[in-house]
Amino acid sequence: MGYVVRYGRMRILGACYPPPGTEHARGQRVVIRSDRGVELGEVLCPLSEKAAQALERRDPGELLRLADAADFQHERTLPSLEKLAFATCQGLVAERRLQMNLVDVEILFGRERIIFYYLAEKRVDFRELVRDLARALRTRIEMRQIGIRDEAKLLADYGDCGKPVCCNTHLSRMPPVSMKMAKLQKTTLDPSKISGRCGRLKCCLRYEYDAYREAEETLPPNGSRVATPKGRGRVVAQDVLARKLVVEYEDGRRIIIAAADVLSVEPRPSRPPRRHDDRDEGDEPSPEALA
Repeated sequence: MGYVVRYGRMRILGACYPPPGTEHARGQRVVIRSDRGVELGEVLCPLSEKAAQALERRDPGELLRLADAADFQHERTLPSLEKLAFATCQGLVAERRLQMNLVDVEILFGRERIIFYYLAEKRVDFRELVRDLARALRTRIEMRQIGIRDEAKLLADYGDCGKPVCCNTHLSRMPPVSMKMAKLQKTTLDPSKISGRCGRLKCCLRYEYDAYREAEETLPPNGSRVATPKGRGRVVAQDVLARKLVVEYEDGRRIIIAAADVLSVEPRPSRPPRRHDDRDEGDEPSPEALA
């Protein structure tokens, strides 16, 4: 039976298979061999068919053994080596005047390779840099360009909520987040309050978005005309979670009502397709009109 194991500085999730007859419990630290090399990882759960389909890394790894005291002692020696490697790389980057910002470095548990994470606006030719690093550090070198969210995943600690940032705890991939999600959830649109440590919109805006959309679809949309016990009017606003509507009646009154009080909803009239000769003044003619 295989297991889902989390390993590496970027908290990679992968499938690993132990020797036959070996079982492991959730949370155990183990030594694995991935496609990168020998690493320390953490067992998350047994590998089910559904879990295997969700994993990004399809190449299975090998779960070698349970980590022991000697492995933990070896792990504690890596930060000092990483600090030295980081300083060495930073010095060479400055010497060659490369347009890149070094973010972090990771030395694998088995020391088969050293991975440098960096930010760059443009493509960087670091072939000479890699040769210099390999000569100085005497191991295989890998340069990995990352995005601004990945930088937060590597370096950020706590978010505005007081908890560890999601990207450095349970998120294995960064979900797309848009301002539309913030508007639907009626959160503040102040960028300083809805931006995370990476400077982008907070990932947590995505968590409840699907539930908000499902709830919104059960309400009359804004602009629709409704009949209520108090008369006929037009929906001008919604409170999705409270399931309430702001209705503007024909006499100009605006009243908050429960969605359950709506007796009927008039279908919104469909707009007729625009003809080429009905375009507004200043519009550019379409290719079909010029044909």
